[in-house]
Amino acid sequence: MLRRDFLAITGLVGGGLVVPAAFGKVIAAEALQSTMDVAIKKRLADAALAAATGAGATYCDVRIGRYLRQFVVTREANVQNVVNTESTGVGVRVVANGAWGFAATNDMSSDGVAAAARQATAIAKANAGSQTAPVQLAPVKGVGEVSWKTPIVKNSMEVPIKDKVDMLLQVNAAAMAAGADFVNSILFLVNEQKYFASTDGSYIDQDVHRIWTPMTVTAIDKASGKFRTRAELSAPMGRGFEYLDGKPADRFVSPNGVVNYGNSYDMKADAIAAAKQARAKLTAPSVKPGKYDLVLDPSHTWLTIHESVGHPLELDRVLGYEANYAGTSFATLDKRTANFQYGSDKVNIVADKVQVGSLGYVGYDDEGVKTKRWDLIRDGKLVDYQSIRDQAHILGKTESDGCCYADNWASVQFQRMANVSLLPGKAKLSVADMIADVENGIYIVGDGSFSIDQQRYNAQFGGQLFYEIKNGKLGAQIEDVAYQIRTPEFWNACSAVCDESDYRLGGSFFDGKGQPSQSSAVSHGSSTARFNGINVINTARSLG
Repeated sequence: MLRRDFLAITGLVGGGLVVPAAFGKVIAAEALQSTMDVAIKKRLADAALAAATGAGATYCDVRIGRYLRQFVVTREANVQNVVNTESTGVGVRVVANGAWGFAATNDMSSDGVAAAARQATAIAKANAGSQTAPVQLAPVKGVGEVSWKTPIVKNSMEVPIKDKVDMLLQVNAAAMAAGADFVNSILFLVNEQKYFASTDGSYIDQDVHRIWTPMTVTAIDKASGKFRTRAELSAPMGRGFEYLDGKPADRFVSPNGVVNYGNSYDMKADAIAAAKQARAKLTAPSVKPGKYDLVLDPSHTWLTIHESVGHPLELDRVLGYEANYAGTSFATLDKRTANFQYGSDKVNIVADKVQVGSLGYVGYDDEGVKTKRWDLIRDGKLVDYQSIRDQAHILGKTESDGCCYADNWASVQFQRMANVSLLPGKAKLSVADMIADVENGIYIVGDGSFSIDQQRYNAQFGGQLFYEIKNGKLGAQIEDVAYQIRTPEFWNACSAVCDESDYRLGGSFFDGKGQPSQSSAVSHGSSTARFNGINVINTARSLG
């Protein structure tokens, strides 16, 4: 877990109940299990569509959203907070006189949403006066009335709070018994009930579920005051509470005995391992800077993919729309035309909104576009970007890629990153086989701090756990490791990717973008991968 992610959640604990405004109002846990009648949502949507077109809009879409969250926050033997929140309202987006307009309301009456639709239309007409070219929307065929739901086994919101608290406190106790001095563990549960309607003829009802179990385990050397931490090695997922069953068949055991997780997660086992590994960090030798072959576990690689591939291949960033807030991209449009060699021929990267279990898995995006998977990098060459309805024509496409989203009913939808993943290698290759071929390397597990420039070209990445590789054998745990990259050089240094039996997802609930800023949940999958001759630096404040 990144520090900013942890702070976003632990901001709910402190001395009292502090709920960020975007999370909505505090509600009773029982209310998390309720839903809104689809007939009511359709009536509200029709009121908005009629009001917008009556006011002169040539296109209108309506999003009726009910966003539910539950936080269960613990530390050692104590429950620090249990918070349930709800945010419900309607966002209306229109095109009028060739320009966009948007308005939102929490007045859940026909008159209220109709007023918002007329306001959005008035805003669009005002915007048209300063717009240099009219909005061009890629066509979308209306799907009529459809529904989609995350394929879960057990609704997390229906599990009693007592069961959740007991589980977390057992996790904490196990970590303390294994040598931890402190442990924070959290359950963060999300249910988004989203209804979309448009003048294209779609009425789409979606029920989206996500789960995350952030954890930080700390070990202290009381003599020196030195401390080390290890965060969870699980990933936030688009799954139900069954994700925490921790079925052995879903575990991936690395050659050093680190247990990683695929479709389910044994949080207690991970906490015990974290306590032992955090304590081992206290005496682990510091890395010697230099060139190494890196063997990167998927629990680490997801963040490198996110920052050095996912973001630079967002079309709005390429076009400069994000320049004021988050920079641009070195992967300019001319590079697509020239089949730019983004990586080695081992590098095949896809954008994917249909992968089961991923954070970004939904049936339709927030423009009513059916989701899909498509190639971004094929055999190392840049072949495509991520685009939405009003961008597709720029790339000569006839349809959107289905990656337009808003993080709330009160936020306007815009281009967001799909799940961007490195495909497994085609040849059979285990992690042990990959390590056996490395003479001087480092095996990195888990994500850590990172830094990357505004064009996503120069970057530096840390991790959670680091192990020496010498002459094909995994060695001792080491510390203070970070590696530096230039994006194309790094991906061209990819010499091997393990097969599909090692493929796993990582990801984040907090992909920030836009002004005003919005957060998005996104996953990134890969198998373990090797990168040759990468520059490693020592991050220790003192080598004494």
